[in-house]
Amino acid sequence: LTLPQFVQLMDNFVGEDISLPTVKRLTAFIKGEYIQTEEEKMKQLEKVHHMSHMAQRKQHLEALFEKWDSGACGSLDLEEVVAVLSTFKGGTGKEALKKAKERLCSRFPQLSRVGKLSPKAFQTFLELTASEFTGNEDETIDNLVRFLTTSVEQSHTKSLQSSARRKWLQDIQQAAETSGTSMETVYKAVIKALSQDMEAHGDNKRISAYIALLEENQLSPEQGQVLLRYVACTADDAPHVLNQVLHRDMKGVSFAAIDQGKPIYVPRVQLHGNIHFWNSDRSVEEMKGSFLVLPLYDAHWRVFGILGLDTLQDQCQKSIFLTHEITFYEGVCHAFSKAYHHICMRENVLQVAVTALDWLYPRTPSIHAVTTYLVAPGKDKNYALCKVITTDNKGQKEIHSSPVVLLREENLLRDYLFKCTDSSEVTLMSVHGEHHIAVPLHDLSRQTLCIFDISIGQHKKLPPQEQKDLQKMLKMAQAACSEILQRSLEETEPTQVLEAERVANTRHAGILFHRFMLQELRECV
Repeated sequence: LTLPQFVQLMDNFVGEDISLPTVKRLTAFIKGEYIQTEEEKMKQLEKVHHMSHMAQRKQHLEALFEKWDSGACGSLDLEEVVAVLSTFKGGTGKEALKKAKERLCSRFPQLSRVGKLSPKAFQTFLELTASEFTGNEDETIDNLVRFLTTSVEQSHTKSLQSSARRKWLQDIQQAAETSGTSMETVYKAVIKALSQDMEAHGDNKRISAYIALLEENQLSPEQGQVLLRYVACTADDAPHVLNQVLHRDMKGVSFAAIDQGKPIYVPRVQLHGNIHFWNSDRSVEEMKGSFLVLPLYDAHWRVFGILGLDTLQDQCQKSIFLTHEITFYEGVCHAFSKAYHHICMRENVLQVAVTALDWLYPRTPSIHAVTTYLVAPGKDKNYALCKVITTDNKGQKEIHSSPVVLLREENLLRDYLFKCTDSSEVTLMSVHGEHHIAVPLHDLSRQTLCIFDISIGQHKKLPPQEQKDLQKMLKMAQAACSEILQRSLEETEPTQVLEAERVANTRHAGILFHRFMLQELRECV
């Protein structure tokens, strides 16, 4: 138990109306009865030391990845890393490296196809490589880190450029974490990052940028099974580009970039002959410049859209994209993908919550209201709670498109919600005579993701059968959330159990809730 969890456990145990002398007697009793053996103390110390060591190792490997990824691309070339590692210890570890690479590719199946190392895959690769050498594994990893650090050099100017770019990429992720389930702030952060980089490192070129996402083509499948819908762009291009749809049978190179899975760069669009121009007001003379389209990948390296950039608005005839700029745009694609899928994950969690509440309400008439909150992360305990769904005593739901944000210091009467978030444990509280049960849904590392604030009015507890149904609902909702999060891991291949999961798109996560309910029913029969 962590400290917040222990405090919450004790708080739930003693209840609200307990006297101070009774609390003191309970405290004295626990102090007297709780005995820890020397063996248990040593195990606990070893565990703490191991966790500290692993956190330190993770920091060192993340710093090493960033040093190698000087262009802020977000991935490293597997063969480049292998080539350098093959000279470690004078080239005597080639067999160990070969075995480590085989184990890595079995753990990350897409690696053999794309040859790109994410930060997580890079860390895993070094750990696997160290484990194949004889001797102390920790010492070997330290030696590998030192060796790889000295193998790459970076000028001061390059270092400053890389640092600035990483800050802009972090802003994209932060936009996703603080915007509830809205994509608009993420789109704005992407366009802003591209504009800032162009001002600082791109000779102030005037660019147009746009994001298009793949959709199933339901209206005109004869034009292709999928289409590209333009969901965001630079402000000047909005009248011509926003919400436009590109089909496979139209002019353009975007589908070629999707099919090939790599960027396509056209230095002179006027000479290409297969570029689709959205702004028909431009004269032929104005249709000059460079065009770049980059595929957007998910964690499994499947393409789900494109990022496009062009310099058609720039007056300079020789306005081209340089290699370091294209590398950074790949980093923007990576950052956008993480942000986009983070919001998709939140939408899926909310879909699970909606489905779970729909199942619960007919079975629990004693519940007066349920308010659902998403946790918006911050430093230490300076996080916020975003009110996203309000459900009344009849089960009628209001979904807040612009979430109401609760901060701890401004909501003392709602402090039990923050205690629930801190401990990721059930919290009981009475506010103005109304009893509340705050229940968390947590992520794979047991950090609170979402909270149900359940009001049961004047009742101090639910009737036994309603309590049982509530527990069942929470168990299934947690299982569904864990499945959603597990699917987003890059080393996990998605699995479907029900036919409905195969035909539904990612936003039908509520089906997962019923799947787990059905599986439990099967086990009970």
